[in-house]
Amino acid sequence: MKPYFRLLPAVLALFISSLISAQTSSLLNFGFSDEKIEIPEQFKNQNEVILLKNLKTEILANERSAEQYFLIHEKKWINSDEGVERNNRVYIPFKSDETLLLNKVRVISENGKITELNPKDIMEETDEETDMKYNYYAVNGLTKGAIIEKIFLIKESPDLEGKIIKIQEEQPILNATFELIYPKYLVFRHKSYNGLAEAIENSEENDNSSSLLISQKNIEGILDDETYSNWDRHIMKFKYKLDQNQASGKSNLYNYLDFAKNVYDNVHIELDKKDQKAIDAFVKDIPKSKNQFEQLKFIENKVKNSISFNRYFNGNNSLSDVIRNKQANGLFLLRFYTAIFNQLGIESEMVFTSKRYSVFFDKDFETMEQLVDVIFYFPNVNEYMDFLSLEYRLPMVNFNYTGNYGLFVKGKELGGAKIGLGTVKLIEIPSAESNHDIQNILIDFTKNIEKPEIHATYTFNGYSALNFQPLKDFVPQNQYDMILKDFAQNYTLETDYKSLKTENDGLENVGFKPFVLDAKFDGTIQKAGNNILFKAGETIGKQMELYQDHQRLLPVEVYYPRKYTRTLTIKIPDGYSIKNPESFNFDKKLVLNGKTEAAFISSYVQKGNELIVTNEEFYNILEYPLEVFEKYREVINAAADFNKITLVLSKD
Repeated sequence: MKPYFRLLPAVLALFISSLISAQTSSLLNFGFSDEKIEIPEQFKNQNEVILLKNLKTEILANERSAEQYFLIHEKKWINSDEGVERNNRVYIPFKSDETLLLNKVRVISENGKITELNPKDIMEETDEETDMKYNYYAVNGLTKGAIIEKIFLIKESPDLEGKIIKIQEEQPILNATFELIYPKYLVFRHKSYNGLAEAIENSEENDNSSSLLISQKNIEGILDDETYSNWDRHIMKFKYKLDQNQASGKSNLYNYLDFAKNVYDNVHIELDKKDQKAIDAFVKDIPKSKNQFEQLKFIENKVKNSISFNRYFNGNNSLSDVIRNKQANGLFLLRFYTAIFNQLGIESEMVFTSKRYSVFFDKDFETMEQLVDVIFYFPNVNEYMDFLSLEYRLPMVNFNYTGNYGLFVKGKELGGAKIGLGTVKLIEIPSAESNHDIQNILIDFTKNIEKPEIHATYTFNGYSALNFQPLKDFVPQNQYDMILKDFAQNYTLETDYKSLKTENDGLENVGFKPFVLDAKFDGTIQKAGNNILFKAGETIGKQMELYQDHQRLLPVEVYYPRKYTRTLTIKIPDGYSIKNPESFNFDKKLVLNGKTEAAFISSYVQKGNELIVTNEEFYNILEYPLEVFEKYREVINAAADFNKITLVLSKD
């Protein structure tokens, strides 16, 4: 994925000045493979097996221009009805800015019959949500035991600044190869991840090209269905980037030093009189505060309420245009915020990063493909701003950025001029305390033993509050009321309430005040002989239960640390007692390196006619190693077990 405001180092002009092809790709004549492949015993019960995954990238270049060809060749054995259902469409993987040169698909049935699909039969579908169009082959008559073989060759812009090739998939792969073919005078840096074989360099003396080749056999499939996991981060993959052009004498290409200088110059522009006047007028309307954190919130609210982010909008030529058009792309919003910060004397840094669930930032390998997103960092208050997102507000940013690395770019005075310098650092992980939800629940049986009065106050902080607070500003009131009732039902299982109130909803409270839901309603009981049964555990809300129907393969990775504190106060009428108070006792802990990093702890005390249950649940870190997964599951499932508690009241 390319950044929406790409700020390229000048070295890219070495290759993309004219895109005039001087050679013909060796991949244009690529054909099907008739090689027989035996399936190892260990994979014979799999629903699908990829017999061959052969990927090739060929770069053809001279000193002035370059073009790239990407080949996908795959043979897949279908061994189940589920596999037939999943593979009865073969999607064609190219985008509007690419050219499809080879497009071949065939099916080899179990009895050896070969059917090559006709490109004239390609069909099209439209995603109703995104309005994106997709082309595909409909594979009619596909049966268990068949092999699907496909070949696609795509002509595309060269990926020289950093590219990830994913090798491992959800299905096992018997033979996987990737080959990068390029002119001899180019030198690439490369790295293999998660147990993938290292690339072997091949350079024949009488040939004008070199190659990097990776070959791996019998790769286990990893299903992308494990709860609390980061599949993309842990599969086998290969990363490369152009490092040297020996024909031009250029080296250390696509480095962060050059990027930081260029992006700083591109954002910290000198304002002309018209732009300065526009910024002065805009800043004048922003409330002022001596507290920098509060001042930043004022700035963010003013800009986000006035100017929309539109990554595809190119109608601005100046900062005054941004104000007039009330919309801007990423680059112009970067410039706009920076001008305001400079005007108010606020020190800021740009942080270029990626979302850790899609592109994990390797701090030891400088590639541009990691710099796809940008946020601000303010060193004086140690906070971040997700300035392009409407719903996130200081100090909250998209949780995908936290726990990932980023390139922090700031200005430094050198020789009387400011230049941009970049440093790779970790984007801090929010504490569990910042995502601390509090529940206070009063269950009163004293007025009517068969219809207990319940008063529940649920206080949500941090990311959990973010799930609700913005809604009020985006939907009509009647729809918002319906959403609240649906949400409250998750905790109360009731549809009728004596009262249902909220506090601190709306965008202006995101990251600033907690979202509070206050509900009053009558509970429902059941009778068993002389006993009164009440599902007290359900008042804390539905809880996730972590099942695992196959061996866990990936470590746990959560979105963000979090904490829950719950207090249940149960008022008991005279002449009654609770028969099973011990069911509220839990003590599940996960200890890692001598520290308790996750726990579900619950206990009770009896004070007169009140049973008071206190409960604390927390997850302090983002990642839990695979070897402690069972302990992690015990903690998660303890909350689900608490949710199932049925209180038993009986007459003394």
